[in-house]
Amino acid sequence: MIEVHGLTKRYGDRTVVDDVSFVLEPGSVTGFLGPNGAGKSTTMRMMTGLVPATSGTALVDGRPYRELANPGAVVGTLLDASAVHPGRSGRVHLQLLADAVGVPSSRVGEVLDLVGLAGAARRRVGGYSLGMRQRLGIAGALLADPAVLVFDEPANGLDPEGIRWMRDLLRGHAARGGTVLLSSHLLGEVETTVDRLLVIGSGRVVADAPIRELLGGDGAVAEAEDADGLQRALAAAGLDARRDGAVLTVPGATPARVGAVAAGAGIALTGLRPSQQDLEDLFFQLTTA
Repeated sequence: MIEVHGLTKRYGDRTVVDDVSFVLEPGSVTGFLGPNGAGKSTTMRMMTGLVPATSGTALVDGRPYRELANPGAVVGTLLDASAVHPGRSGRVHLQLLADAVGVPSSRVGEVLDLVGLAGAARRRVGGYSLGMRQRLGIAGALLADPAVLVFDEPANGLDPEGIRWMRDLLRGHAARGGTVLLSSHLLGEVETTVDRLLVIGSGRVVADAPIRELLGGDGAVAEAEDADGLQRALAAAGLDARRDGAVLTVPGATPARVGAVAAGAGIALTGLRPSQQDLEDLFFQLTTA
């Protein structure tokens, strides 16, 4: 578990992170969103002891990161995939990390296989593509099989197959009881990966809730072959529906209410669901001053 309380960072008279608080529970993937300069990376660096906080606390299992006996065995981080000596091979880089966190050498081969870098393990990191460096960074984060993963833009440079692989990796980690904090600008990928959204704007938390709660709209969306008939039936029931072809959006109505009207009118529905906002629209609503 991660507990952040009142975390603040100031540089002179400029406040970069302003009284940020949240709790990350095991078994979940949390998407950490915000525009460039909003304070995401600084928050993550304070959480992992790389940047001292001006005030506030960040605790992992009840202790500050720097007080953990073996931080790499508790929190796996990917904050800067370029922070690797370019003259070392991928295997040597991981072996040095393995020695530091106290895991056996056999684990290096396991994570290289896991991230798809076994064939490039003896090549120098300076010759890796961005996507390969990202995979190497993920491999390093996974070496000790930590309960907590903190990733900042891990999908940079990954191709569609790599992005899907990463999504499955993070979802699988959470399913096994792990905790994941994922910062990304790929909103479509965030929407399909995370359970919860933590949105920051101008250094402050502007939203913190399950993603479906934030995206859920007030209304229902129905589809019917007889869209004209359904629209007339809804109007007769006092429900104003906006139509786009066979799809009708009914503000202020529950799917159950729309379904009941359709059934009463003898109209078969081919689709019925709660209305939902687009994550991109929600993001700009929350972060645009």
